[in-house]
Amino acid sequence: MLQNDILLKHLSNVMDPELGVNIVDLGMVKDITYTNSEVTIDLALTIAECPMRNQIETEIKRKLKLIENIEEVYINVVEMSKEDRSSLMTIARKNARDKAVPTNINSRTRVIAVGSGKGGVGKSTISTNLAVGLESLGFTTGLLDADIWGFSIPRLLGIEGRLEANKDKKIVPFKKGGLEVVSTGLITDDEDTALMWRGLMLSKALEQFLFDVEWGNLDYLVIDMPPGTGDIQMALGRLLPQTELVVVTTPQSSAQKVATRVADMAKRSFIPLLGVVENMSYFESVDGNKYNIFGEGGGNDLSKKFGIPLLNKIPISEDSIEEAENGTPVLLQEKETPTKKAIQDLVNTIIKILPPVSDETCTGRLAKVLEELEVEV
Repeated sequence: MLQNDILLKHLSNVMDPELGVNIVDLGMVKDITYTNSEVTIDLALTIAECPMRNQIETEIKRKLKLIENIEEVYINVVEMSKEDRSSLMTIARKNARDKAVPTNINSRTRVIAVGSGKGGVGKSTISTNLAVGLESLGFTTGLLDADIWGFSIPRLLGIEGRLEANKDKKIVPFKKGGLEVVSTGLITDDEDTALMWRGLMLSKALEQFLFDVEWGNLDYLVIDMPPGTGDIQMALGRLLPQTELVVVTTPQSSAQKVATRVADMAKRSFIPLLGVVENMSYFESVDGNKYNIFGEGGGNDLSKKFGIPLLNKIPISEDSIEEAENGTPVLLQEKETPTKKAIQDLVNTIIKILPPVSDETCTGRLAKVLEELEVEV
C-alpha cells in the first residue's frame, strides 16, 4: 500500500501558478487517503472558486496518475480559513523575497527604509537628515524618495535640478554635495504637479529606481517610504532583501497605533525592524523649557510592543524650523539646537547598530586593530 509521504512527495511537484510555491508547502493539501487504487485529496484554496482551480486540479491528477497502481484521483475542494490564508501569504512572501532578482543596489549596501503609518509625522525629514548625517561622516550614501505621490525630498534638500541619463541609458542620481539623490520630484515639471498613478505604476516606478539607476557602490541607501502599508512597501520587501525598517511615530497614542500596522507589515514581509524614532517628541524653547505638546509615550509603546529599540526621541526646536523649510536640513544648519543634537545622536546610534558591511569583514576588523595599535604607539 502506498504511504502518504510518497503521495505528498509527488504533490510537492505541483506548483501554485500564481505564487510559485508547491501546494504542500503552502498548506493546501489538508488530507490525503489511498484505498484500492483510488486517491482522495482535500484541497484548500484561498477561495473555493479560485480562477486557477482547474489548472491545479488537472496538475494534481496528472502527477498522481503517473504513480503505479493509482487509477482514480478525487479532489474535494474547500475554502481556506483566515488563519490558513495568512500562513499561505507569509510563505509566499518569504519565497518571493528569497528569489528576488538582483537590483542595481550592491548586495553589500546597507538599506534603511524609513516608514510611518500616516503622513505628517516627519518621516521625510528624518530620512533626509539621516542620509545627510551618514554622508557627512564619510559614508557613500544614497537617498531614494520612494514616496512617489507625495515626494518632498527635493524641497527638503533645496534641489531644483533634474535627473539625467548616461550613455548606457541609466539614470544618474542627482548630486547634492556627496549625497546621491533620486526622486520623482526630479522628473516632474514642478513640485505642484500631481501624479495620477495607480498602484501597479507605483511599484513599477520603484522597480525602475532600483534597476535603472546607476547607484554605484553605496555604503548606505536611505529610502523615504510613503505612509501606510501599500504597494510600495510590499514591493520593497520583495525586491531588496537586505532592507531594514525604521518606524517613525509621534508621542500621540493614535499615531503609535497606526505605526503599529507598518511594523506588522514589515514583520509579515520579513523586513527586519531596526528600531523606532519618536519624532516631535516635545517642544524645547530657547530658554530650555520642554513642553509635551503632542502627548507622551507613543515611541516607548511601539518599541515595547515589537521588542525593538527606541532609537531616539527628536524634539522640535524654535530655531530650526524656518531654515529647514527653506531647504537646509537640520544637520547642515550652523546653529546648534536640541533637534540637531538629537538627530546627530540618532545617526550615530544607527551606525553602531548597523555598521557598514566593510567594517564587519575580517579585513575591516584587522584594519581597526592596526589603527588602534598605531594610536597606542
